[in-house]
Amino acid sequence: MRLTDDLSTTPIYKAMGQIEAFLASSPLPKTVLELVKLRVSQINGCAFCVDMHSHDLKKDGEADERLWAVAVWREAPFFTEQERAALDLAEAATRLDEHGVPDEVWEVAAKHFDEETLFALVAAVAQINAWNRYGVTLRLVPGPGRSRH
Repeated sequence: MRLTDDLSTTPIYKAMGQIEAFLASSPLPKTVLELVKLRVSQINGCAFCVDMHSHDLKKDGEADERLWAVAVWREAPFFTEQERAALDLAEAATRLDEHGVPDEVWEVAAKHFDEETLFALVAAVAQINAWNRYGVTLRLVPGPGRSRH
């Protein structure tokens, strides 16, 4: 068996599934969660995850203009202030440098999300970064055979 033949049977996949269940039941709005997953996957170059989360958003009724604009969300008028705060925090936490997440980014996010929801957002960013590492390293291929994580 190749490592990527059936990832869903591995203990780590099952453990990460528990985090996904937590995120799905958290107060973090589903659209915000999926936009963050898409944006972080774009940054990390995970084609499998970009494909999956684009399709998930589209299936949930997301407008094409918003999907196309996630990569340039700062310049596009299609996102709410809450979504912008989440995307900004997601980018900062994904591109960590020696200074960490800038205070102003954290403060704006904290204005738009209560403590429980903010924790879920941070967990979502960490989780999609982990998924992206698997997807890129294992060279998972996007397309019709995609599976949910």
